Order: sequence, then C-alpha cells, then structure tokens
Amino acid sequence: MTQIRKLPTANSQLPRSRSPKRVLGVGSWKLEVIVMAIGLLVAVFPRPGEGQAYRAPRTAGGQPDLNGFWQALNTAHWDLEAHEAASGPVLQLGAAYAVPPGLGVVMDGPIPYRPDALAMKKKYAADALREDAEIKCYLPGVPRMMYMPYPVQIVQSDATIMMMSEFASALRTIYMNSTTRPPADTWMGWSNGKWDGDTLVIDSNGFMGSTVGALDQEGTIHVRFLDRAGNFHTDGLHVVERIRRTGPDHLLYQATIEDPNVYTRPWTISMPLYRRLEPNMQLGEFKCEEFVGDLLFGKYQRK
Repeated sequence: MTQIRKLPTANSQLPRSRSPKRVLGVGSWKLEVIVMAIGLLVAVFPRPGEGQAYRAPRTAGGQPDLNGFWQALNTAHWDLEAHEAASGPVLQLGAAYAVPPGLGVVMDGPIPYRPDALAMKKKYAADALREDAEIKCYLPGVPRMMYMPYPVQIVQSDATIMMMSEFASALRTIYMNSTTRPPADTWMGWSNGKWDGDTLVIDSNGFMGSTVGALDQEGTIHVRFLDRAGNFHTDGLHVVERIRRTGPDHLLYQATIEDPNVYTRPWTISMPLYRRLEPNMQLGEFKCEEFVGDLLFGKYQRK
C-alpha cells in the first residue's frame, strides 16, 4: 500500500536537515554572494533625487541653483555637541526654555578646546544670559546664522550670493571669485566664494570677537557664542563652508572652524538644510531690537 506523506502545517517546522539555504536550493557561500550583490546594488543606485548621483538644476550662468528658503532641523542652536535634555536658564519658564536632547553635529570627536579656553567656555556658559549676543539681538555671525531656528533665504547670481536670516534681519554677501581682504571686522565677517564642481566653497574671516569698549555692562559681550551652550570664538575666527545640493529639497552644509585663540586645531560641523515648501514662503520681520530696548537701555529712560 502506498504511504501518504504528511504535509507540514503552519505551526510545524521544517526538518532539521532542510535548512533555509537548502530549501532555496543554494549552498551557504552562494547565498552570501547573492545577499552581498543585492546590498551592492542598493548602495550603487541611490533613490532618485538623492546622494552624490543627484544633479542640481542650473542657473542661467550654469552653476547649481541654491536659490530658495532653507532651514536646519536639529539642536545645534542649543549645543553643537551631543547633549542630553536639560533645564533652561530661567526657572519661571519651566519646559518652555528647556534644552532638547541632540546627537550633535561636530565631526570627529569633541570640540578641540585649548585647556584655558575650555575653562573660559564653562565660565561664559554659566553667564549666558549676559554673554550671549542672541539675548541682546546682535547679529549672529557665521556659521551660527545657518542653524538658528529661523529660515535663511539664498539669492544667487554669478557675481554675488546673498544669504538673509529672519533673525534680526541678518544679511551676508558672498563675493564670488574674489580674494578681497576684509576692510574691517564686523559681526557677520567678510566672505569670498568659489565653486568646486557642484559645491559652493565660502571662505570667511574678519569677524568681531566682542563688543567695543564704549558700551556699558548691559550691552557688553566678551566673546561670540556659536550656540546657547557657550561654545565660542574670538576675533581670530576663520570659517570655510561647503554647501552642496543633494536633492530637490536638501542641502548638505559643512563648516570648518578655526581660531588659534580658542582651539588646538580646525574642526568641522555637518548637517542637512531643508527647503521650506510653504506656498508664498517669505522671511518675516523679526526686528528684535524693540524686544531688548528695556534690557539694554532701560536705566537711561525717563521715569
């Protein structure tokens, strides 16, 4: 009599001798080769509109088109380095001014402070309400302007590229293919630019490192903050930025920061910037001078 073989049920298991590799009809090394080949294809062929393979639309002059409104979506504004959530500096504001956690945007380890500068960083951070220029509505400088929680508009031509922040109506001009030295130190510095393939390279120096001595204590800052955590620079700052369009709605932003008064070597931050897609997007008026008048000049007002 012919014996009928029982089929496995949904709850039963395959016999031990029939491993998944044998069920597929391939040996162990062949299966590994197939898996590796699939992974290689995924790596070589990125999704449409992303990665190195993306070719940005061109301006009339033939350069990658960076025009538009862009914004960082990270916690670099609070702290460039990796950090946990923390309470804010004003008790009465509770969670509203607390620090959100973040993975950080500094490449290759912590910020390389000189020992004496690291001690000063801790001192300035403890007195941030007095020392941070953001509190007093001073222009944010570079690279801080690029990752504050405000949109940045880029307007591009062959000769110049303008970048405008909603915060304090901050404006910087990049002079293309120029080697002009800064005529004077300013809050936003002096920027010369060039194209390296599809990457915009911006070389900036000529930054003010503090306020002028004529201001009274309410208006004085002694260094320039890079974030709310007290990471800072002096007038020795030199910044080289690299901006490349990696997709229809993304820029890769990197900035290498050098200041021999503060750091032992140059260091780099890296982050994506995202296009603001709202219909009729425009920069709002955030003229914060009117919000700090009493803070800076209240004692001079008539009672």
